[in-house]
Parts: sequence; structure tokens; C-alpha cells
Amino acid sequence: SRRITAILNREEVKVHRNTVQKYMQEMGLAAIYPGPNLSKRNLQHRIFPYLLRGLTIDRVNQVWGIDITYIRLQSGWMYLVAILDWYSRYVIDWQLDQSLELPFVLEAVSRALSACRPEIMNSDQGSHFTSSQYIELLNSNQVRISMDGKNRAVDNIFTERLWRSLKYEEVYLHEYTSPKEARRGIHRYF
Repeated sequence: SRRITAILNREEVKVHRNTVQKYMQEMGLAAIYPGPNLSKRNLQHRIFPYLLRGLTIDRVNQVWGIDITYIRLQSGWMYLVAILDWYSRYVIDWQLDQSLELPFVLEAVSRALSACRPEIMNSDQGSHFTSSQYIELLNSNQVRISMDGKNRAVDNIFTERLWRSLKYEEVYLHEYTSPKEARRGIHRYF
């Protein structure tokens, strides 16, 4: 509604934002915007420093990024974790689940590590990525851990761009009615 109001006012059609919001609601129009914030950290978990500041990423498997996003279904949500190689922008592994519990993250990381290993794994400070099981899995595979600064989504910009592309090019264009349909669509996209 902000943008529409600004454009109309620039075109000398004087209108208040509340009026634009009312018309949008009547026409069933809504903005596309991010859903629930999933990156809540557990305050008892250890946080690791951000290791990528000033680092030149010049080879495959030097840095991987991992993140979780929501996938909207017609009735509910699913959660998607993806592991992305920052150099090639290749999605190494991903997993979709109806629960935001830790096991689906650990399964995706385990599968990715069975194929190859990064030098550094970067994530946000969400509770999945500060959990002892996740930290132990990376440490046992000699992977250095890097975490974004608090409220610093740009620290994980490549994964954030992946989410934007996936949602605008696949998820928002298809109203998934079931988890099976969501898995099929996301698999096709990746």
C-alpha cells in the first residue's frame, strides 16, 4: 500500500494510504512478504564468531551456508533447510519437513557431509545451529563453524538470495495443497 500510494500521489492522484489499503482488502490483494521469523536462538547455546568478513571465496567447498525458511501451503506451513556452496551457488542438500524439530536439519547436514566437506559452515544464530548435536556433527567432521552477527541477514546473503528466488520463481506461483506437492515443486526447482 505504501508503494501504490506513493505512485498515485506522484501521478497527481491524491489518495491516502488508508484508502489504498481499504481498496486492496476489498479486491483481495496482499503484499508478498516474509513469514514467521524462524531464527530464534537458545540463550544457553554457544555462539560462534563470523569467520567470513574479508574472506575471498575462490573455490568449491570452501564455505557452505545453511538456513531454514518456511514454505506456505494452502493450509499450514512446511519448513525447508538448504545447504548452499557459496562459490558455485549449488544447493548441496535440502530437506522439507512439517515440523521445525532438529532431526530434519541434522539429516540434511549428514547427507551433505557424506558427499563432501566444506572448510567452513556459515549459519545464523538460530537454535538449530547452536544445538549441541549440530555443533558436534560439524566438529566431528573437522568443519569450522561461522555464525552471522545478531540481526545481520546480509552475513548469509547467498542463502537469503536463494530463498528469494525460490519463493518468487516457484513457491508463490504455485498454491501447494499438500506436502507431497510442495516436495515435488521444490525438487523440480532445485
